[in-house]
Amino acid sequence: MAAANSSAWWDGILVGVDGGEVTVALFTGATMRLRVVGPVVDFTPNEPVAYHPVAELLSASAVLTTARVA
Repeated sequence: MAAANSSAWWDGILVGVDGGEVTVALFTGATMRLRVVGPVVDFTPNEPVAYHPVAELLSASAVLTTARVA
């Protein structure tokens, strides 16, 4: 799904990690809270991320995991 909709990725900065949820400040100016389905141990604040709302994927450093709007 992500490959078929490659222009749907939203770029941002990870501004918070709280258990199984992360907060992302998108470059559009919006802020999103996402519930991560999978490991969040490798996520650290201030790192660049990309979120794909169609495929519900969050990419940060070498981690690609499922994430849904919380």
